[in-house]
Amino acid sequence: MGMPKAAAEEHEIAGHTVRLSSPDRVMFPHRGYTKRDVFEYYVAVGDGIMRALGQRPTTLQRFPDGIEGEMFFQKRIPARGVPDWITTATIKFPSMRTAEELCPADLAHVAWAAQMGTVVFHPWPVRAAAPDQPDELRIDLDPQPGTDFGDVVTAAGVIREVLDDLGWAGFPKTSGGRGVHVYVRIAPRWDFVQVRRAAIALAREVERRRPDAITTAWWKEERGERVFIDYNQMARDRTIACAYSLRANARATASTPVTWDELPDVEPDDFDLRTVPKRLAELGDPHAAIDDVAHDITPLLEWSARDEKDGLGDLPYPPDHPKMPGEPPRVQPSKMNHANWENK
Repeated sequence: MGMPKAAAEEHEIAGHTVRLSSPDRVMFPHRGYTKRDVFEYYVAVGDGIMRALGQRPTTLQRFPDGIEGEMFFQKRIPARGVPDWITTATIKFPSMRTAEELCPADLAHVAWAAQMGTVVFHPWPVRAAAPDQPDELRIDLDPQPGTDFGDVVTAAGVIREVLDDLGWAGFPKTSGGRGVHVYVRIAPRWDFVQVRRAAIALAREVERRRPDAITTAWWKEERGERVFIDYNQMARDRTIACAYSLRANARATASTPVTWDELPDVEPDDFDLRTVPKRLAELGDPHAAIDDVAHDITPLLEWSARDEKDGLGDLPYPPDHPKMPGEPPRVQPSKMNHANWENK
């Protein structure tokens, strides 16, 4: 005889009743964390995660049987079986097909998603009111083989210098792994192509300042032991785990906002399902001011135009993306030959 299953529970959150079924299901086997632990975590970090997710179309990374079971990304909210208070937003994929995605209006939406086995939240860099105009410039620092978190912190420091030169506020967070993300709020006036070009221009300026340590090279064979700035995180339908999102790893780490001053001293594995709610309660949210200013990306678009004049045009898109105007051939340099150029 096994242990009797815990009964479903009902929780009042943000004025809605959210059901929690199978609360004792183990979601993180190495730590023994259950579905209830995940649910309670997201309620506890409510202020922080709503700042990151509020009014944003959000892809859900679901693990109905825990992180070692089957995983899928949910981009479409089903038409049936969903509470009538759930709000959605229409997003357009690169193919221009559309989907109705969850668009959290309040914390009950996050709790409902946790009930559905969501571990990781991947919001778009847009709000529902302007789904084709990003309002969040995302800089993703991705360590490469031979580099470590210290190298990523060094690269983040160069990003901070460039943002300071622009007079812009950047908000760093750990990725939940070895990386760092820096977010900048921008006015929702430009489309995905323009914002991605702005991200490339920023990344190239950062790379120029520390070419020994930082690279924008899309092809892994060209990166070397340098930190890669993944400019393609600004391509349409590319998303990053948001601030306060758990990550699907054995330690149950969370992508955690930090201040610039504390970034050099943090150990990313210290931020997890148990520690982050306490940290938020004691220190508040380092991203609390992120919505105070929305920057004008015109300077970056001017840098982009200058780079293009100097022969530095667009860079390759992700492999699943339709071919874009002005994009260079998607062929890694070691395989670049006359035939590939003919067929670009």
